[in-house]
Amino acid sequence: MKVLPRSAFGQTVLLIGFLLFVNQVVSYISFALYVIEPNQQQINQLLAKQIRVVFIDINDVRLSPKMAEAFHHETGIGVYREQDALKLGLASAGYYPYRSEQMSALLGGPAEVRISQGDEYLFWIRPPQAPSLWVKIPLMGLEEANFSPLVFFLGIIGVLSVAGGWLFVRQLNRPLKSLQRAAQEVGRGNFPEPLTEHGTSEIMAVTQAFNHMSKGIKQLENDRNLLMAGISHDLRTPLTRIRLAEMMSDIDEFLKEGIENDIDDMNNIIDQFIDYLRHGSKDKAELGDLNLLVEEVLNVETPANRHIIFNAQDCPDIPLRYVAIKRALANLIQNALRYTQGDIEVITGHDKDYVYFIVSDEGEGIPDADIERLFQPFTQGDKARGTEGSGLGLAIIKRIVDTHGGRVELSNKPSGGLQAKVYLPKK
Repeated sequence: MKVLPRSAFGQTVLLIGFLLFVNQVVSYISFALYVIEPNQQQINQLLAKQIRVVFIDINDVRLSPKMAEAFHHETGIGVYREQDALKLGLASAGYYPYRSEQMSALLGGPAEVRISQGDEYLFWIRPPQAPSLWVKIPLMGLEEANFSPLVFFLGIIGVLSVAGGWLFVRQLNRPLKSLQRAAQEVGRGNFPEPLTEHGTSEIMAVTQAFNHMSKGIKQLENDRNLLMAGISHDLRTPLTRIRLAEMMSDIDEFLKEGIENDIDDMNNIIDQFIDYLRHGSKDKAELGDLNLLVEEVLNVETPANRHIIFNAQDCPDIPLRYVAIKRALANLIQNALRYTQGDIEVITGHDKDYVYFIVSDEGEGIPDADIERLFQPFTQGDKARGTEGSGLGLAIIKRIVDTHGGRVELSNKPSGGLQAKVYLPKK
């Protein structure tokens, strides 16, 4: 399972989030080292000085009540025996080992620091000068901080950072998306208008190169169509003359029939060449019913002495290049009629993403190793499927289906015969 995103958007957002997290961690550590820690040291030094003031020149750890009361009245600092300190809040105070170590170092002996928070923020310190006494020192402005605003502002910063990254990547990827769609259209035989050159300098250079390439491919397509039209015209003219000469000549019937068959084969081969080069590129895709299309083809292609079974299922309307798909289906049916003698079945249906039609026969099939090879131009099957024609039939079908963004599959049926299944996308 892939955890890291593959898209530029996902990777950029992940990078921004990671950098933001690192930045916040470094900021917190820096704040703790250069702000919080020096502040705590200053507080501890202040507390230690006040402790020294309390016990200056005292040789007897016993403290008179009057002295303690007067000292507390003047400074707010109280000195209590442990039993009295426990009653006044020492019992609920929390022990702080780190502060205790620092205070011990400042006072020159083992000291214990406890902190309680109520109406006041109180430090309870047991000094090494008088281990039986507790000194209570109130400090103002050290209440527990409310980190909710900090968390809120950090969250806002994170959201704004991710949103900014999203807008940046979206703006960066917009020309790439247009380039992707245009490349798909060119791959299907369409030639969109030249793309607007905008974005970064690198993307503009790629867009400019793509426009130049698309223009060149379109020019090649036009030149090829013009060339094939010329070849078709130049070949069909002498063929027509041969047919006329053959009609006027008094020759053997056998030779006459052979010439007619050769002329028909040559015309079919020329048509296949043109179909392969054209592959319906001028035919616009429109929403249509595949079942109606199949019925139209069967009405034209079913011979009087053969039977074709049509098993139609309800199918949603899909974008169809009507003439091209009719040509592909007609080629499949003609192949089945030419190479088999049994019944032929045509089935339509659909699944989650595709509408499909199936043409199956009861012939001898073809070797599995030859299936992929048969989709290549000028490739013919073995003698089981015949050797007539130019070898462009399946190549034309595959090219038409590829233009629709679909796929075609050939397979041998377990019961015998060949099955061709054509998938056409719903969108």
